[in-house]
Amino acid sequence: MEAGQGKLEVFITKKSIIRAINSLPKPQILTLSNLDLLSGRFPVTYLYFYPNPEAASFTSIIESVKCSLAETLSYYYPFAGRIVQNPVTAEPEIVCDNNGALVVEGHANISLKKLEFYNLNQCLQGKLVSISPDFPLHVQVTHYTCGGISIAFNFDHALGDASSFGKFLLSWSEIAQNKTLSCMPNHQRNLYPRYPPTYHPFLDQIFVKCTIEDIINMPTTNILLKRLYHIDASSINKLQHIACANGNKRTKIEAFSAYIWKIMVTAIDKKHERCKMGWLVDGRGRMHGAQDPMSDYIGNVLSVTVGEASVAELKLGSISDIAAIVHETISKVTDEKHFQDLIDWIECHRPGLMLPKIVLGRGGPAVVLSSGRRFPVAELNFGFGSPVLGTVCSTIEKIGVGYFNQRPSAQNDGSWTVSAILWPELAAALESDPIFEPMSANHLQL
Repeated sequence: MEAGQGKLEVFITKKSIIRAINSLPKPQILTLSNLDLLSGRFPVTYLYFYPNPEAASFTSIIESVKCSLAETLSYYYPFAGRIVQNPVTAEPEIVCDNNGALVVEGHANISLKKLEFYNLNQCLQGKLVSISPDFPLHVQVTHYTCGGISIAFNFDHALGDASSFGKFLLSWSEIAQNKTLSCMPNHQRNLYPRYPPTYHPFLDQIFVKCTIEDIINMPTTNILLKRLYHIDASSINKLQHIACANGNKRTKIEAFSAYIWKIMVTAIDKKHERCKMGWLVDGRGRMHGAQDPMSDYIGNVLSVTVGEASVAELKLGSISDIAAIVHETISKVTDEKHFQDLIDWIECHRPGLMLPKIVLGRGGPAVVLSSGRRFPVAELNFGFGSPVLGTVCSTIEKIGVGYFNQRPSAQNDGSWTVSAILWPELAAALESDPIFEPMSANHLQL
């Protein structure tokens, strides 16, 4: 039996600053777009596990990671910059000066099979993920007693959104495998407001200008459980089939959302008569019709849409009925006009912090769902094999809303990996149903 079984400890052994091989001729200032300002500065973390690296040793793995990262940063130069406050506008901007990215090496005291994959609270702060405010990109490579490794990639949200980070990580893995880059990144951040700015009043219902005090003093919640689930492909297909009753065409995400929303109302205080669900929506591919000149755009192009329904309606309604509400809500933010209106709304409320109201815990119980169906998982081979698991995870300690994020399984079998931030009653309700399977080593074939 291994020492330390069941209790993960990680010992940090080395920290290195990695700079781009080919830096810009002179430092440049990258002004953030309005949509960057809306996304804010909180950390975004992705966690990947590799059980049997093909490289000979942890030392060779680290060297491979560092060398390929240095080359990747030559293309994604803002990721090696510094994020500072503009002295005039007081808004953040990126100084592209090749300050570098931070790579941390650590050693765990257990094997991958002994990890509690389901319980992300045990794996994050101070263990598999650490954060340095001086580096907007921070990577931690952790070695386990079995020879496997995990890699945590931590990004400042000002650098971009999930689409941007997915392109960065895919480019990095392509460089590590000596492949041709599939993306030549566009760092222009050229999302400008109209003059005069104008927007639909609907946006005032979704977003709000706020202060740091509003964030610090958001209502205290018990949304503290960070969990990781496996959703089998057969369960997803079954939900979609049910949601498509009566001849309706519904996506897997719409069906999955309806399922979560219906269960959620059984796990909230009975004093609430209504509850909400929100979705993050990527504007790429929506802002220019059928043409997509933004496919390689690096930055934030995200909006949020929020649906509301009565508890009675959700309890009595079928999955198909609730999926119709989901579909209608998401459809409100799927065109260029919405995103241009959002850019203008932000322009009218600058300077300062702006957030979706739902994130601040205003307006009763709610959950937000984000889909990562295009995010690279199995593809992230950095020269020592493909991962068995890739997920997003959060180091945020206080949040006003439940959160779900879906990713394709690294097995490429149609199943999903879902990370979640939950309150205990919702976790219990989900896990009493067979669809949400707590992630374990058995799901990863370790």
